[in-house]
Amino acid sequence: MDASPTTDGYDPLFLGPEVALPASPQPSSVLAYPRFSVALDIARRLARVTAVNIDGATLRDVPRTGDWRLDPRAPADAQTGAEVYSRNDLDRGHLVRRRDPGWGETADARRATEATFFYTNAAPQAAGFNQSKELWLGLEDHVLAHAEAQDVKLSVFTAPVLGDADPPYRGIQVPLRFWKVAAWATGVADRPLAAAGFVLDQTDLVDTRQGALAVAPLGAFRTFQAPIADIAAASGLDLGALVSADVLPREGVRPTPWRELTTASDVALA
Repeated sequence: MDASPTTDGYDPLFLGPEVALPASPQPSSVLAYPRFSVALDIARRLARVTAVNIDGATLRDVPRTGDWRLDPRAPADAQTGAEVYSRNDLDRGHLVRRRDPGWGETADARRATEATFFYTNAAPQAAGFNQSKELWLGLEDHVLAHAEAQDVKLSVFTAPVLGDADPPYRGIQVPLRFWKVAAWATGVADRPLAAAGFVLDQTDLVDTRQGALAVAPLGAFRTFQAPIADIAAASGLDLGALVSADVLPREGVRPTPWRELTTASDVALA
């Protein structure tokens, strides 16, 4: 395995219609990896945004290889490393999923999937799986299936919501919510881009009072489809063309309600 990642990074023209890497007003360092990029928030030691290009037509089922490690291009104290995840119920949650950049030639796919194991692409998530978290992990697959009539390509943006009220723990603040926006080309001239936004809430699971961390054994992740404009406001990012490409219908002057999801069939994509 290479000691450092290659640097082709996220391609904003991958879908045809341009979808820029969301811009952050906070100081961040943009790191390029094979087919994805991470904007690392130096103060919070976590990604402010990640962006990946997915070619669903050439995805490879490559074996899981790679070990979690610091990225030598960023200061160690600007990354959330192994010490945050030891002896507790926190997972190193992939932001860019391991399999998402794993497409094309086998060697390229393997190199890309191994690059997802840099700590810059991780964020602390409550351990264990339940229906809601499994749904979160499968959202890209569901959107890919919907986009299959076109180029079977997605650009996906994922990150924690870095809120001021996130509880402190071992020198960081543990994010309580995560967001994801998936975008695809429509092939329609007057609306060439479509996008859907989602939020995962682990507030009911994480408790860092008394200086320790506990995960509620019967708690639940909650997954929502949310207006991309709301995600932009919560994240503090400029999501550009993604906001106007949102598939959630706007309801006049009233705020569009968030849709809590229990299965993939609850997702609105058209």
